Order: sequence, then structure tokens, then C-alpha cells
Amino acid sequence: MKNHITKIVTFAILITTLISCKVSKDIETPKDAFPENFRNASVSSDTTSIADVEWKNFFTEKDIIKLIDSAVARNNDLQIAEKNIEIAQYRFTQSKWGNVPQVNLFVNASTSNPSDNSFTGLNLNQAIGAKHIDDYSAGASLSWEADIWGKIRNQKKGAYAGYLQSEEVKKALQTNIVANVSRGYYNLLMLDAQLDIARQNLRLNDSTTNIIKLKYDAGQVTTLAIQQSEAQKLNSAQLIPLLEQNIAIQENALSVLTGSFPNSKERSTQLSAIEVKHNTAIGVPSALVSRRPDVKSAELALKAANANVGITKADLYPALRITAQGGVNSFETSNWFNIPASLFGTVAGGLTQPLLNNKRVRTQYNIAVAEREKAVLSFRQSVLVAVSEVSDALVKVEKLQQQETFLKEKVKTLQQAIKNANLLFKNGMAEYLEVLTAQANLLQSELELADIKRQQLTANTDLYRALGGGWK
Repeated sequence: MKNHITKIVTFAILITTLISCKVSKDIETPKDAFPENFRNASVSSDTTSIADVEWKNFFTEKDIIKLIDSAVARNNDLQIAEKNIEIAQYRFTQSKWGNVPQVNLFVNASTSNPSDNSFTGLNLNQAIGAKHIDDYSAGASLSWEADIWGKIRNQKKGAYAGYLQSEEVKKALQTNIVANVSRGYYNLLMLDAQLDIARQNLRLNDSTTNIIKLKYDAGQVTTLAIQQSEAQKLNSAQLIPLLEQNIAIQENALSVLTGSFPNSKERSTQLSAIEVKHNTAIGVPSALVSRRPDVKSAELALKAANANVGITKADLYPALRITAQGGVNSFETSNWFNIPASLFGTVAGGLTQPLLNNKRVRTQYNIAVAEREKAVLSFRQSVLVAVSEVSDALVKVEKLQQQETFLKEKVKTLQQAIKNANLLFKNGMAEYLEVLTAQANLLQSELELADIKRQQLTANTDLYRALGGGWK
């Protein structure tokens, strides 16, 4: 029996060596999916990028780093992604055993009581004088499928691509969480700045109202002036609870991101103290495939689709399977382990070609091919989105800087206008409406300036995230 097994295995290995080939050709990642350069960026072949910088070095504010550390360690979505990686790793490990023969141990015992009037019963009674048959077996069974068409190899490739893809999904999620935490923190600082502006403007309105009341007592203005001044003061006062509400809501959102219950967030700096980075190193678009986790994930999805096409294509061809059994067998327990008399063994090998189910198998192959074509389109779309996001962030960085320059000049002009209006009003050379209008314009412009600063910081974060967010 050992010689027969050796011959069959040798024959199977020979067939595998001679016939083994790729039954389907893999589709490569489209090289034309990337433009030469980003829009709104100078033409450059320099591959260095701010996205190569780890997030702990990109964000320099200690409060942001503390929040991000907490989010990376405690965010529930990230922990779910970790479990998905663990599951994918188990699947990949399991796929490595595809070429290993399946071996099972078995112990069987059976008894049969044929009818006395049956052919078996009559013969049994005449032969051994018994009315029942006992049978006892113990041994091992083996089955093995030769990977002639690369089916098992493609199963490994698909499982490995799935494992790597789960890691990229986690990276993409972490990149978004890092960006969202920084955006939330910058928004919190903006709200703090706007709250200070609203309080300062309220004090200014209060001072103006007192002056108008004095002029009313002197008979220089009417009650209309007092009413309009009071209304403007109430408008500024209304902003304070609104901004305090938005601050609490933003702190709650950051709490969810960092995996904690709602609480206040520490701020050891002010919006005006943070310097806006003017990043020029962005690299080339083709580097996104190695930096952006979502683009890399789309590329791995194409590799998994290639492997699935190979698996389904292999199902169309004959499969070589070898089975064997061996052990001890006896119809009496006393002779069960009588060696070598009770030894038995069987070996079988054969090619199996799908016939009646060929249509179903071919349909599965056609679906796999369509899924692969879809994976190519998904990869192209992920590149389009990535390149577009980089271009959007670049134009925001550039234009917000220009807007800030004009707005700073506007605020400076309005601050001087208020001083002049107050002097003129005190000396009876300007109307109270001019003072109130100047104060309202200054409040609006200062609120916009704080928002522009927040938008600039967010645009830098968006550019960093769009380029890859620190992954290589």
C-alpha cells in the first residue's frame, strides 16, 4: 500500500509541476490613473511631502497631541478596526494550510441484525452460526487536492490582500480621526476667541449706551437713540449664550472622538497664538498610492479581485484529488488489534471535471471578472477623490491667506473708525447711528477674522490628511 501511495503522490506532484500555470492574467494597477501634478501647485518632480511627517510632529500644540493620543487609544471605531485586522489575520493564517492534506482519525463500531429469511441472514447463520454482524474499525483518513491551476495559491493571495486591506482601513479611519480631532480643537479655539470678542463688544456697547443716556439727559438726542443702542447691546449679549452653547457641543463631540463621556476640554493656548503653517512640500500625485490608506486599500481590493478571478477560473478545470484510509478492522473485538491480520488500507485518486454545474461555475467566474473591473473603476475613483481633495486644500490655503490679509486691514480700519466716531459723537460732530454702525461692523469683522484663522488651520490639516496623513 505504501508503494501505491508513493506512486500516486509522485504522479500528482509531477502533474502539478508540469501543468501548474496561471489560468487568468492579473490586471495591474492603472498607471494612467494619476495626473502629473496637482492643480494649484507648481510643477515639481520632488517627491518629498509634508504627509511623510508623523502626526505628532505635524501638530505641535500639546493639547491637540493629548486629545489625539486619547482618541487613538480609546476611540471605539478604531478598536473595532483592530478586531477586523485580527479576524483578517486569522483568515490569512488559515489560508496557508490550503496545500496541507486533511488528516482525520476515526474509530467506528457497528452492528447489523439481518432477517433470518434474508439472503444475508441465511448465509450468515450457515457460515458462522451467528444472527448478527459486528464490525470495528480504527484508523486515519487523508484527503489532498493538488493545486494544479493555482486555486489554493490565489486563495492565499486573496486572504493576504484582505488582511492588508483591513490594516489600510484602520489607517484611513485613524487619519480621519486625527483630522477631526484637530478640526474640533481649532473650532473650539475659534469659539473661545469669538466669545471674548462678543464680551468685549458688549462692554463697548454698554459704554456707548451710557454716553447716549448722558446726551439724552442733556437734551441732545431722543429716546430713539437709547432704544437703538440698547437693542444693539442685546444683540451682542445674545451671542454670548449662543457661543457658550456651541463650545459645550464641540467639547462633547471631542469627547466622543476620544472615547470619553462629555466633559470640558483643556485649552492652554489661544487661537491668535497659533501660527499658520505655509506648507509647500506636497510631492507628486503618484505617491498617493503609498501614502493614502484609502487609495492603498482600493489597490489591495484590486489584488483581491484578481485572486478571486483566479479561484473561480480554476473551478472550471479538472481538480485532482487523492484520498486514502488505513487502520485496523475486525468483526470481533478480540481480533481488532491483531496485527498484521487486521490491517487495511485504501488509496484513490482521480480528476473531477464539473459538467452539469458548469454553467453555475462559469457564471461565478463571469461575476468575478465583473467584480475585478469594478475594482479597477473604484481604484480610479479613489484616486480622483484623493487628487481633488489635495487640490481643494491647496486652493483654500492660498486664498484664505489672501482673505485674511484683507480682513486684518478691514478690522484695523474699523477699530480706528470707532475711535474717531466716539470722539466726534462726544463733541457733537457725528450722529449716534454712525457710532452704532461702526461698532456693529467691527463685531462682524472680528468674528469673521477668527473664523478665517480657524479655516486656515483646518485647511492645513485637510491638506495633510489629503496627502496621506503621515502614513508611508
